[in-house]
Amino acid sequence: MTIKNITILGSGIMGHGIAQVSAMAGYKVFLRDIEQKFLDKAMEKIRWSLQKLSEKNKITSDEVDTIYNSITPIVDLRAATNNTDLIIEAVPEDFRLKEKVYDELNEIVRNDIIFASNTSTLPITELSKLTNRPQNFIGVHFFNPPQLMKLVEIIPGTQTNPQVVEEITNYVISLKKHPVICKKDVSGFIVNRIFIPLVHEALFSLDRDGVSMDIIDSAVKFKLDFPMGIFELADYTGLDVVYKASYEMNLRDKKVLVMHPKVKELYDNNQLGQKTGKGFYEYKDDNYERVNLTQEKSALYDPLSILGVAANNAAWLIENEVCTLEDLNTALKLGMGLKTEIFELVKTLNTSKVIKRLSELEKEQGDFYHPNKYLENIQ
Repeated sequence: MTIKNITILGSGIMGHGIAQVSAMAGYKVFLRDIEQKFLDKAMEKIRWSLQKLSEKNKITSDEVDTIYNSITPIVDLRAATNNTDLIIEAVPEDFRLKEKVYDELNEIVRNDIIFASNTSTLPITELSKLTNRPQNFIGVHFFNPPQLMKLVEIIPGTQTNPQVVEEITNYVISLKKHPVICKKDVSGFIVNRIFIPLVHEALFSLDRDGVSMDIIDSAVKFKLDFPMGIFELADYTGLDVVYKASYEMNLRDKKVLVMHPKVKELYDNNQLGQKTGKGFYEYKDDNYERVNLTQEKSALYDPLSILGVAANNAAWLIENEVCTLEDLNTALKLGMGLKTEIFELVKTLNTSKVIKRLSELEKEQGDFYHPNKYLENIQ
């Protein structure tokens, strides 16, 4: 089949962003939510975003109207899915909520429609079992905001038809995005398997090493070449997103991360980062305020365990043939903003020192820190 019409379920940040980029690529889009007020807000944001692109001469004013008018906001689920080829589910990361959505869809849509979930952590094979067409089910993980981020992780389930993988890959390319195939449906896929454990490891480093958050973040930014510090990145991402991803990943794979209680504490207190004005850091207004990170502060700390945990998970992905080394590096560059390839960073900080630190932590804390043998080959 050739995808022409697309239905997006959920009009939040991800949903309306995916709707916009799909419409900009020439698709007819149905944007569905449970209440008209959510849709009205989403369409306002799409109009604003398109006008910004017009002001920057990236699209014409006529194209603003054409693109905007190719998106139909709709509440009725049957009407939203009646004439569609691809349904992208972008509802909140709640398994029971997704189960309810797929139960409804099973009753009303054609058998040949592709189901794609924009989940960032929930297993695709597990979700596919909520449907009566697991062979037509796939993960298509856009990054926030979809209008700007180039990376899209494509995750087949164990029963996904190869033709569906090909169709979705072509769709992603048509959006001028960069698809990376996550060949195995593993916890956290590619980027979140690296990123989410780092938030917890940074907290354990804070407990163990007697330094401040801004010193750790300065070291992460300037010594590991991250676009920002790890606490800063978590605040920017949203600690609700970090907590839910941590919970789901840990529930399904105890080896992927060790959960620090501070993440749940912040989540329970609605201290979610930039969006609520307080997370790891405090923020004064709606404009994103950068934390004061400096080269001088970075000289006070070596983030060996943080890099070690990231490298261990990266090595696991390669060792288990979840993705190629090239795709891993591309995913971390486009999805996390890493300027230097992760195993090059291990060399820069000294492979022997990274392995030694992991071995020390293994003796103190347990086998989560056991250095992956793949690291021994990085010299």
